[in-house]
Amino acid sequence: MLTGKRVKIKAKGKIFEGIVMPSFTGNLVLKLDSGYNAGFCEYELIEVLEEVKTQIRGAEISKREDLPNVKIISTGGTIASRVDYRTGAVTSQFTAEEIISDVPEIAEICNVDAELLYNILSENMKPNNWIELARRVYEALKKYDGVIITHGTDTMHYSASAVAFMLSTPKPVVFVGAQRSSDRPSSDAAMNLLCSAKLSISDVGEVLVCMHGSTSDDFCYAHRGVKVRKMHTSRRDAFHSINAKPVARIDYPSLNVEWLSWRFKRGERDLKLFDKLEEKVVLIKFFPGLGSDLIEYFHSKGYRGFVIEGTGLGHVSTDWIETLKKICEDSIVVMTSQCLYGRICDRVYDTGRDLLKAGVIEGEDLLPETALIKLMFLIGNYGIEKAKKLVKINLVGEIESRSDY
Repeated sequence: MLTGKRVKIKAKGKIFEGIVMPSFTGNLVLKLDSGYNAGFCEYELIEVLEEVKTQIRGAEISKREDLPNVKIISTGGTIASRVDYRTGAVTSQFTAEEIISDVPEIAEICNVDAELLYNILSENMKPNNWIELARRVYEALKKYDGVIITHGTDTMHYSASAVAFMLSTPKPVVFVGAQRSSDRPSSDAAMNLLCSAKLSISDVGEVLVCMHGSTSDDFCYAHRGVKVRKMHTSRRDAFHSINAKPVARIDYPSLNVEWLSWRFKRGERDLKLFDKLEEKVVLIKFFPGLGSDLIEYFHSKGYRGFVIEGTGLGHVSTDWIETLKKICEDSIVVMTSQCLYGRICDRVYDTGRDLLKAGVIEGEDLLPETALIKLMFLIGNYGIEKAKKLVKINLVGEIESRSDY
C-alpha cells in the first residue's frame, strides 16, 4: 500500500514527487509540493521516499515568565485542520504542542494553552454552541491575558457577534480562521494566527475578527466582531468591515499594530457574562413576489423576533403592511438592508412611512446577521418590550452614529 507515503514517479516523460492520497478510482493521486492534487492512470514508480506522519507531536512546551499567557479555544474549521494521508480526510486536533510545532514563532509572542472545544464545520454552529463558547471564554478571561478562538470562516461573523453581545470583556477576544488549509503553500493560517496572537496581548478590550487584509502576506485587519462580514467565497482577504473602519492593521512579519478607529481598551469594561439567547428569532430576505404568509408562518410557530432584509433603504412589498402591523403587536420586527452598505431610512418613501406606522423598527446600519444575533440576545435577556427600546441603542459598537459616504 502506497497511501500515506511520499513517492517519486515518472509519467508522461516527467518526474513527479508527492504524497499518495486515498483514491476510489484506482488511479494514483499525489498531493504535490504545490499543495494541489494530481491524478495519474499510467505511471512508473521510481522510489518510495518516506512515510508521512499524520500527527505532529511537538516537544513539551516550556513557558517563559516574561511573556503574557493566552488561551486558544478551537472550534474546528480550516485553520485547525491537517490532512490525514491515510484517509484523505481533514481533521482538527489543535493542541498547544501542535500549534507550537506548526507556528513556532508564536512562542516568542506569548505562552499558549489550548483546548479543542468543538471539531465541527462552522455551518453546524447553533445558539447552544455560542452560549457554551461564551462561557468558556468567560472562564478563560479570569486566568489569561487574552483569548484566541479558531473558527471556520463561513459563519465566523455570527459567532463573533454572539460572543460580543453575551460577553463584556476587559481583555482581547480574537476570532481567527483560514481560507486555505495549512497543507497548502498558499495557506493563510500561520500568518493569521500570529497576527491574532499579537492582538490578544494588545491594549484592546473587545471581540475582534483577525484575517488577511490583502491577497498578499503583508498585513491583517482586526475587524470589530459586530461589524464584519465574509464577502468572498475563497479570497484570503474575504473579510471586510461593513459601515465601519477596521479597528487595527497588523503588519507582517513585523507584527506592528496600527490602530485605525475607536476601540474598547483593555481594562475599560468589567468582565460580565449574559448567557441567554432566544432561538425563536428569524432572518427573512425579502424578494419581489414573496408573500407575507411566510412571516405569518413563523409567528404561528412562536417566533417573536423578526429581522427583515429589505430592499434599498429598507422596504418590502406594500401588501406586507397589514400583516406586519398585526405581527408587531406582540413581536419585534427590525428592518435591515440587502445593500449591506449604508443606513436604513424608512421616511423617504410611502412604503417606508407605512412600515414605521405598522411598528417596524429601523435597523440603522446594522448588518442583517448582527441584527439577528442582537435580537436573540435582547429578547433572551430582557424580553420583547425592553428589546424594542434597546435595539436601536449602540451596545458594543454594532451601530455607528453616522454614515460616511
